[in-house]
Amino acid sequence: MEFIFKILTKKYKSYLLLVLLFGNINVHGQSLKLWYQQPAKEWTEALPIGNGKLGAMVFGGVEEDRIQFNEESLWTGGPRDHNMPDAHNYLTEIRKLLFEGKQAEAEKLAGLHFMGTKSVSDERASWFNNVREIVNKKENPSQRAFDDSQWARLDLPVHDGWEKAGLEGLDGALWFRTNFEIPNDWKGQDLILDIGKVRDQDFTYLNGSMIGTTNDMNQGRLYVIPKELVQKQNQLAIQVLNYDDKGGLVGYKDVKRKLRIYPKGKENGKEISLSKTWKYWIQNEEAPRVGKYQEAYQPFADLHLTFDSSQTVTNYKRELNLTEAVSKTSYTSNNIKYERTYFASTPDNCIAVQVAADKKASVNFSASFSTPHKVYDIKKLNDSTISLSLKVKDGSLAGVSTLQVRHRGGNVSVRNGSIDISGADEAVLLLTAATNFKNYQDISANPFTICQERIGRLADRSYAALKQDHINDYQSYFNRFSLNFGVDDHEFLPTDQRIEQFATTQDPNLLALFVQYGRYLLISSSRPGSLPPNLQGIWNDLLTPPWGSKYTTNINAEMNYWPAEPTNLSDLNEPLFRMIEDLSVTGQRTASEYYNAPGWVLHHNTDLWRGTAPINNPNHGIWVTGGAWLCQHLWEHYLYTQDLTFLREKAYPLMKASAKFFDKFLIADPKTGWLISTPSNSPEQGGLVAGPTMDHQIIRQLFQNVAAAARRLDVDSAFEQRLIYKSAKIAPNQIGKHGQLQEWLEDVDDPTNKHRHVSHLWAVYPGREINWQENPKLMKAAKKSLVFRGDAGTGWSLAWKINLWARFRDAEHAYNMIKMLISPMAKGGGVYPNLFDAHPPFQIDGNFGGTSGVAEMLLQSHLGTIDILPALPKALNGGAVTGICARGGFELSYAWKQGRLMRLEVLSKAGGICKIRYGGTTREFETEKGRTYALDNQLKLIDSKDNIVGYNSW
Repeated sequence: MEFIFKILTKKYKSYLLLVLLFGNINVHGQSLKLWYQQPAKEWTEALPIGNGKLGAMVFGGVEEDRIQFNEESLWTGGPRDHNMPDAHNYLTEIRKLLFEGKQAEAEKLAGLHFMGTKSVSDERASWFNNVREIVNKKENPSQRAFDDSQWARLDLPVHDGWEKAGLEGLDGALWFRTNFEIPNDWKGQDLILDIGKVRDQDFTYLNGSMIGTTNDMNQGRLYVIPKELVQKQNQLAIQVLNYDDKGGLVGYKDVKRKLRIYPKGKENGKEISLSKTWKYWIQNEEAPRVGKYQEAYQPFADLHLTFDSSQTVTNYKRELNLTEAVSKTSYTSNNIKYERTYFASTPDNCIAVQVAADKKASVNFSASFSTPHKVYDIKKLNDSTISLSLKVKDGSLAGVSTLQVRHRGGNVSVRNGSIDISGADEAVLLLTAATNFKNYQDISANPFTICQERIGRLADRSYAALKQDHINDYQSYFNRFSLNFGVDDHEFLPTDQRIEQFATTQDPNLLALFVQYGRYLLISSSRPGSLPPNLQGIWNDLLTPPWGSKYTTNINAEMNYWPAEPTNLSDLNEPLFRMIEDLSVTGQRTASEYYNAPGWVLHHNTDLWRGTAPINNPNHGIWVTGGAWLCQHLWEHYLYTQDLTFLREKAYPLMKASAKFFDKFLIADPKTGWLISTPSNSPEQGGLVAGPTMDHQIIRQLFQNVAAAARRLDVDSAFEQRLIYKSAKIAPNQIGKHGQLQEWLEDVDDPTNKHRHVSHLWAVYPGREINWQENPKLMKAAKKSLVFRGDAGTGWSLAWKINLWARFRDAEHAYNMIKMLISPMAKGGGVYPNLFDAHPPFQIDGNFGGTSGVAEMLLQSHLGTIDILPALPKALNGGAVTGICARGGFELSYAWKQGRLMRLEVLSKAGGICKIRYGGTTREFETEKGRTYALDNQLKLIDSKDNIVGYNSW
């Protein structure tokens, strides 16, 4: 009996905690499912699945089910050197200009000589002249009487670019036309045409006469229409030249602001709206190539499942089960229950879709590919398999996807690039994809061979075995951690409704679902051997994704991995650590070319090709501490795992090389004598400066970490002492005239600044230098800075603030930030119906940062003591957590009721002293590796056994 009890406690540990503490409740706890009563219409309503390498978004449509999928290594561009040769020749002059207060001059010089190199650009003049030549023809689209009756139609403005409106991947020249009639009382007046921002250049005509042209994607178009050109009936024509990225009339950031015409001087009076359907014609879609500093992550393709849905559908449900990483779509039609099951298997490197019905011979559908890429081919491989091959535009990468069907009963035929299934009892689709990418220097892989080998290995695998192996593999990660805030009725509501109500109702387990969803997304996008998740994880449907869906290393790439250690997913750091190794190689060249320094450096962005040079603009692209911040993850991994082999062989060499760079890079400030970082910036505001506080915090922490590692490994004692000495010379944190923590070397902070970045608070979180225990004055100043910055922000910014308020021990403020984060997507922040974080648009970092924020509210261990429930809000006054991890190599499980700790267990993974604190009580005791220790709510040691202990005495 005791043996059976131990088995049960291992599987349902957190649920038993709740039963024993709160009485008779559902032993299975809350339902860890996202579910909906309708198919997804938008991409951010679809449900994500992934296996680290393949990601897919499941829409769950009835007539047509769209499964949009990605392969992690399909990017634009190719291997190249990103560095400007001998840029270091300008470093001294840039620093001199900054010391003299000549920021504009410094940025101009840096823009010319200190940025990275771009990929190949084409000469633009001949193409421009060719597409503009059309207006010299007698009949052309600018003319009033031109026949546009056969043109297509598009609703304008297209705020997210014409790519989101059906013109995916289009760059080139387009014409737009519409007409309007003026009121009689406008006759004889000059008019103002407001067509918002245009990407990139417009030539705008009224009744055949050009009234304006602008070549600036950031400037709204306000053109005066002379009264002599205005007629009762008017024809407006616009030629738009778009060279890259978003195209078209994109309007304004304020989506309520319309395209319009109004009389000059009467802006707030009567107007004619031009936000409506226009006619358009694609004149030329072969725009010259535009050079890029870094490249963009690409969608792969869509798998379409087309069904006969002539019957009425009832009992529709779409769900994602986080405990199994399985998505399902089910409904009833013609008294037959249909069910589709989707998952992405890591062991078998494929996406599987099962289509089933509860009546024999009722499965009928066709499966086909589509892709946004212009160069592609779909062909039949055999009587059950088709393949899609594609090539990225103007890039080095190509991809292949293979789709195979297995069926029980019925018939299968392959024709015209489609697999048709009829009269089957069940069908299973197996999809895989690969590219020619091996690593950032090698693109010699054969994607067709890879896909064939993967499909071949599945020949003897049953669907049931494939699914079970997937679940076992996934649960080996997911089941390490559980979280429950009690049981309520909200789980019986669809997820989109729960999101709508979360801020105003008591639904704490939606937060538990959000936390586990964050873990699910990390497990699905970061596996040993995969690439690390980018700005959108591994999910992206656009050829021109926001910010290229790259790795932004001044917060976002790091935030992706914040929950890995505390929520027991430590080994999923492996892709990040391999990327750091790559960057340490490419970053050596950047350190040499730009700073004439040893070691390695990374600026604020990187991509598949591991660029490390500055990009975009000197006012934010020249930021030197991206690599140093990544090194913090190496040190934290050691602190959590106590893995000396990892520290010796992986972490320390990378950290030491980064420290060597900053040992050379730091220079004395001529005014104070402090060592400072320059040129750099405080992301992403304030421009190019000397001495941003965030840099100093990160570099000082790096030096201290490297010194501590050297001591632990008993190596490099001279270098250790040098770093300790220099860290004390770095410009210290300063309290400014408003009582705030200064963001810059000078006391120039604006207390009304509401910028999304709170960079100078890095030393509070994720750093540890500023804390209540060692420097309460700085902690108060940091808190004041955060108050000045305000609560509003983009999704990831809200997530960062949750972690900060948790470190400030302000539980209620942290929970208020959670309510803002888990709210319907608005102008800034919130989540989409599928719980994806909204920047907006979608960025996955807010999901990961929000997950770590809740963990930080439940446990903190950055000061050498494990603090239990350090920031517990009233809304979460009852609950249980199992498998939460602390620095020192400890894993904890505990429950609380009415805000008070009941009891806890500590598993020591590495041995050593465990120092634990709850309320005003601190307990310190020696532990043995592999043993579990039980403590009561006064932190008195009760029992210790090698396995799970103490439940039968609760």
